[in-house]
Amino acid sequence: MLNIIENLLHHMTVAYADWRQRQRAYAELATLDDRSLADIGLTRSDIPYVLSHPAIEAPSFESAPAGNLRHAA
Repeated sequence: MLNIIENLLHHMTVAYADWRQRQRAYAELATLDDRSLADIGLTRSDIPYVLSHPAIEAPSFESAPAGNLRHAA
């Protein structure tokens, strides 16, 4: 029973921290002007959508085989 309560509190804490992080990101993006948002590929109406979806991590090139990396000429 105690383990269930600990898990619930942990998940609530993580969910709250995630929500606060999204709120801070929203506030920061909302302070940018339209040109700055366009520089990063966003419009003002994109902000809620972008923050409501989980981020997709960029692929790591450290784990890619050496033969698959292209070098600039």
